Amino acid sequence: MDEEYDVCVCGTGLKECILSGLLSVHGKKVLHLDRNNYYGGDCASLNITNLWEKFRPGTQPPKELGANRDWNVDLIPKFIMASGDLVKILLKTKVSRYLEWKSCDGSYVYQFQEAGFFSSQKYIHKVPATAQDGLKSPLMGMLEKPRFINFAQFIMGWEDDKDETHQGIDPKRHTMAQVYSKFGLQESTTDFIGHAVALHVNDDYLGKACGPTIQKCKLYLNSVMQYGGSPFLYPIYGLGGLPEGFSRLSAIHRGTYMLNKPVDGLAYDNAGKVCGVKSHDESGKEEVAKCKMVICDPSYAGEAKTKVTGKVVRSICILGAPIPDTKNQEGGPALSCQIILPQKQLKRKNDIYVMMVSWAHCIAAKDKYVAIVSTVVETADPEKELEPAYKLLGTVLEKFVDVSDVHVPVDDGTADQVFVSASYDPTSHFEDASKEVLAMWKRITGEDLDLTVVPDEEDQ
Repeated sequence: MDEEYDVCVCGTGLKECILSGLLSVHGKKVLHLDRNNYYGGDCASLNITNLWEKFRPGTQPPKELGANRDWNVDLIPKFIMASGDLVKILLKTKVSRYLEWKSCDGSYVYQFQEAGFFSSQKYIHKVPATAQDGLKSPLMGMLEKPRFINFAQFIMGWEDDKDETHQGIDPKRHTMAQVYSKFGLQESTTDFIGHAVALHVNDDYLGKACGPTIQKCKLYLNSVMQYGGSPFLYPIYGLGGLPEGFSRLSAIHRGTYMLNKPVDGLAYDNAGKVCGVKSHDESGKEEVAKCKMVICDPSYAGEAKTKVTGKVVRSICILGAPIPDTKNQEGGPALSCQIILPQKQLKRKNDIYVMMVSWAHCIAAKDKYVAIVSTVVETADPEKELEPAYKLLGTVLEKFVDVSDVHVPVDDGTADQVFVSASYDPTSHFEDASKEVLAMWKRITGEDLDLTVVPDEEDQ
């Protein structure tokens, strides 16, 4: 360890592993350390024994849940947008070759509807992502459906550099509320568009420039068209394969990995710039890996480099059946799905997210399902805040609840060359995390990451 590197990366979370892999590919000498003996950091995948050890130390999982080899439960599970930045990074680096994928069966939004003469009361509805979906959706009345279809066609036709596709909308000057008003959309419609299609976490976006939200809607619709049914993908065997894939990429390009390696702190020179990472060997003797730059997650950064902006509550629920009223494209029970409960429907400030995957993804024993419910904590009783989502799940066999602080870096890292990632948000997708990686890459290198994929001979 006592040698010099261009970059030391601390923590093997997904963000750190992506940056480590990319920097190795770009010719940097990288040392990657983790205090744990497994990859993934906060977003690791655990077998059933390790899951019990983490949440219920000293106890054993019930025998009827099956063997360890059947389980890969993600601590922070997220779906991957089919046309999103993470997929582009996976294709660009060819890490996608190391993974198998399965598309999500459906995306749902919570909106309570009372029972009528011909229908029972409903809580969740499939998110309409195309004009055809809009015609069939019970989320909108007959007069609203043509307005939604006009809006969906406007989004699909939008091109940034062609003013004739903008229908008089200025993406930098007009707010999203003004765009909704132009199309005459009702509040219940804009609620699911903003939260279940554009995937905003609250309603702050309504008063901001509409350009970013239009792009988010377009990304969602493009992703749906890739596979149909849902815009989301999920890797077979869980998300643990993602950091491992990028670690393999770094190792191929001569990156050095050390798991189970304690990190005692960072060393700085007289100018206040980082110059090394401090550790110790088995005998307790201090070791310092010299470097010009450090990339790390908040747990390695020290209190002076991060601040707490709130808390996230996550509940891992093991189910014996699919979530009621969720369906795949053929009309059978959904083996995976996302449900978003918009904050306005629950009189909250932040959305609640449900993400369910199952034995079909090789992350649970046969006929078992894992649903993770998460949100930003708003009260002194975080688990009680999840009750509206629990009611949707059906019978819960086992439940593990975790409340964690959300840490964000206090600066951009350019002054002392210590680049710290933020904690993972409660959303059920990786879009914001991918954007953070691309922003960190630009701060670290001074240029945008080229995501153009050039097919090589073996891909032809």
